[in-house]
Amino acid sequence: MDASLLALGLRVGNLLKTRGETVAVAESSTGGLIAASLLAVPGASAYFLGGAVVYTRRARHLLMDLDREAVTGMRSASEPYALLLARTSQRRFEATWGLSETGATGPSGNAYGDPAGHTCLALAGPVETSTMLRTGSDDRLANMIAFAKASLTLFAQTLES
Repeated sequence: MDASLLALGLRVGNLLKTRGETVAVAESSTGGLIAASLLAVPGASAYFLGGAVVYTRRARHLLMDLDREAVTGMRSASEPYALLLARTSQRRFEATWGLSETGATGPSGNAYGDPAGHTCLALAGPVETSTMLRTGSDDRLANMIAFAKASLTLFAQTLES
């Protein structure tokens, strides 16, 4: 795993432990890298409650218990959808924070017209925030790492503010 990604996981993990707070993760195109980075920290059970790779509609329904009605008028790889995933993971796990990511890693874009390298990230909890990132790259693995880093950076900056 990328060393800077592990460093971000350690930074967030230590902040959560110090604050006595917890997190649940719902990620898509990062394929578990966010959760893995947070779980690589010794003592992660103090703050990491669980997570899911919500990569398909079926996964969204089975893992997040979100049906078609819950996402009506919403498309994946959008900030509203990322916020829905973050809020849902926070609520389902009764966590302080819910962190989510949804995007298109590549080598091609998604069915909604977003290019490879497009993702939306969201954090729900005492503070809610979301953002969109476009790397301009079609390198799938590089985008997965970039998306996970951006998610953890957003989380760390929120915890530190």
